[in-house]
Amino acid sequence: MTTTTTPRPASDRRPGLLARSRDPLWRAVALLDVRPTRVALAVLLGVLGLGCAVALAGVSAWLIARASQMPPVLTLSIATVGVRAFGIGRGVFRYVERLVSHDVALRGMANLRTSLYRRLAVGRPEATLGLRRGDLLTRVGADVDAVGDAVVRGLLPAAVATVLGLGTVVAMGVLLPAAGLSLAVCLVLAGVVAPWLAARAARTSEQRATQAKAAISTVALGLLDDAGPLTVQGRAPAELDALRAADRDLAAATDAGARPAALGAALGALAVGLAVLAALLLGIPAVEAGALSHVALAVIVLTPLASFEATSVLPTAAIQLQRSRAAARRIMALLDEAAPTGTTDLELLDAGPLAGPAATLSPGAERPADLRARDLVCGWPGREPVVQGLDLDVRPGRSIAVVGPSGTGKTTLLLTLAGLIPARGGELALDGTPLAGLTRDEIARSVVLTSEDAHVFETSVLENLRVARGDVTPAEARDALDRAGLGPWLAGLPDGVDTELGPDAQSVSGGERRRLLLARALLSPAPLLLVDEPAEHLDADTADRLVRDLLTQRGGRGVVVVTHRLTPLDAADEVVMLDRGRVTARGTHVALLSSDPGYREGFAREHEDPEDP
Repeated sequence: MTTTTTPRPASDRRPGLLARSRDPLWRAVALLDVRPTRVALAVLLGVLGLGCAVALAGVSAWLIARASQMPPVLTLSIATVGVRAFGIGRGVFRYVERLVSHDVALRGMANLRTSLYRRLAVGRPEATLGLRRGDLLTRVGADVDAVGDAVVRGLLPAAVATVLGLGTVVAMGVLLPAAGLSLAVCLVLAGVVAPWLAARAARTSEQRATQAKAAISTVALGLLDDAGPLTVQGRAPAELDALRAADRDLAAATDAGARPAALGAALGALAVGLAVLAALLLGIPAVEAGALSHVALAVIVLTPLASFEATSVLPTAAIQLQRSRAAARRIMALLDEAAPTGTTDLELLDAGPLAGPAATLSPGAERPADLRARDLVCGWPGREPVVQGLDLDVRPGRSIAVVGPSGTGKTTLLLTLAGLIPARGGELALDGTPLAGLTRDEIARSVVLTSEDAHVFETSVLENLRVARGDVTPAEARDALDRAGLGPWLAGLPDGVDTELGPDAQSVSGGERRRLLLARALLSPAPLLLVDEPAEHLDADTADRLVRDLLTQRGGRGVVVVTHRLTPLDAADEVVMLDRGRVTARGTHVALLSSDPGYREGFAREHEDPEDP
């Protein structure tokens, strides 16, 4: 089922106290931005569905009791039709209620994901860069689903049970006030006390279960994505042990959560029995006293049985709210971490469509952009700097290559230049404005980074390329893929650029995946392009041709390429050598060949005949 949502104007929204609450669940529910009219309709349909069940029980009890008195058949005809009508209505209203309530939840989850993506897209990058991929996917996937379940499995059942319970108590009170009062007490036991006890007992176990599920997702995805490197590094056994430990934690939390659910079910069954017993104890003396007919006695004894159908799900609903609260806590922690200073949840609700690079400009189209770094210090927040004292000028028409051994901070440098992690020191400005003072959207319009861990979506090749620019044509897509060295690969696809890719490009090789991401970056309208190791997993000739093409960008785009290939760097305007976080040499390719022994030695190694001992 596909649900599309259209943002509502702020005047139509009534987040009220929910958006200002300190409780993470109510804050997340406010971001679902559900329409009150849809919620009211879902509650009404739920009441009608279960109300038909209660009415069916009451009319059936009356019909059976009255028929035992052998009255004329015509006196039973209305009750007979009523039984049929209520039986059909129960199923019809229940079905329609499911459609409406799930529509409410699905629309709400889409709104919450939109708010989450919007905040992450324009917020502080370090909020996500410090998370493992599986943890992030769990928060935007399963955790958002859990918050949506709070509506369908938690709040709506509680509202339906409240309305239906009041109606049933009033109806029984009309027949026998004491019976109505006793039913109210039993409904409170089943619908308030039992859920409260279940929620109190489940609070800790559901938090543990949510954390365990996130750990399983994080570790499992890491094992699937990086099985080779983990095996080579000898870390695979430790990761498998962590996965087993997380699975044991989940099993223990699930077992612990079963106990409060069983307690709630037991109290519900006890309340049903007490309600029937109380109806008999109060109804029989009333019949003997002439205050209640024999037929009415059957109604007040049997009808309450159906009314407890609404309360029977409330212990489970209370546990679901605890589960949803644990998920909401993780979502709101991520949103708060990513939020620019002073941003509120209400601003997320009132924000417009997701921002993105302008689609009206062609790749590298004229847009002023001058990225200037002076005495730059780069490093992950909370860790030691890995690059220090770097000066760099990146502007349209200028190409720079950054080389150096693994672990020297080249990727961290690109992330800093792209504004994805804050500079640890020095100056970093875009068109004279400090990068720290610009929004994520403002930076993304001028600087685009292609990294090895960028996501490939489970859709067509063309739609994956349109992530960079929404109006990319098939011809532009084919040209970008050809420039990225994927011409032969594209020719072998059954449907060309319309060929569907598997989840996260699992159907393509590592080299093809990197070049697909590179083609996406080439189509971006941003005038400055940062590329991390585009030649990895490629043969030498293809790698050199690809890097040289990047360094001689058409359209005057500014380029910074991190690479381990030295041969094609004659096309670069400047080569910067990094070692242990500092610039050890810089200049043109020719100048470094003549002046730097290390650079000259590395270049010579690339040209050695592999068959020559």
